[in-house]
Amino acid sequence: MEIEKKYLLRTLPADYQNYECKKIAQGYLCTDPVVRIRRSNDQYYMTYKGEGLMVREEYNLPLTKEAYEHLLPKIDGILISKKRYLIPLDKNLTAELDVFEGELAPLTLVEVEFDSVEEAEAFVPPVWFGEDVTDSGRYHNSYLSRHGLQPSR
Repeated sequence: MEIEKKYLLRTLPADYQNYECKKIAQGYLCTDPVVRIRRSNDQYYMTYKGEGLMVREEYNLPLTKEAYEHLLPKIDGILISKKRYLIPLDKNLTAELDVFEGELAPLTLVEVEFDSVEEAEAFVPPVWFGEDVTDSGRYHNSYLSRHGLQPSR
């Protein structure tokens, strides 16, 4: 089970590039249900995600590089490219700061995963976090892969 909150950014932390960084490329074989392939540095995965916004099922299966490359031409929409910075927060939490590249630049999002719904609901974000977009499917990567950045209304 994945329990996470997602935010736009008010400002990038000045030192974010000093933290561990993963270079990620991911595409979607299906968006309902969500079936994703991902390269994270030199590791490869296929992920299934169930329905939901803050809470949903998530299963990760390892892939070989060859399997990932075989599936890559089969994705729908764009291949999402981003750098993910892992920034420690209080209470053993981690801010996963995504700096999107290519067609989704200059989008930046930050996610925080929790062990329980209660912990997620009690979370007070740091001042550099912006608007809470957890309940907006518009910022799910699966949506972005098919629709890109939509203008604000």
